[in-house]
Amino acid sequence: MAANQASRAATRRRRQLWAGVLALVGLVLLVIGLTVADGIAAWVEVVVAVLLLVTSYVVQHLARREAVYRPDERR
Repeated sequence: MAANQASRAATRRRRQLWAGVLALVGLVLLVIGLTVADGIAAWVEVVVAVLLLVTSYVVQHLARREAVYRPDERR
């Protein structure tokens, strides 16, 4: 049972790490797209940034859901 809990915790931490990386990249692209980029490149960067931020939210939600709603082995 302890190995199973450790692997779940590792999976949750890995998902949260990826969510953070995706959010960071999305925010950087959003800032660049709104301030530096010009024309079509700006729109492409903003759209990609929004997609990355939404993906980050979904991955983070999955990690949290697994932590909150995991089956209880003690039952």
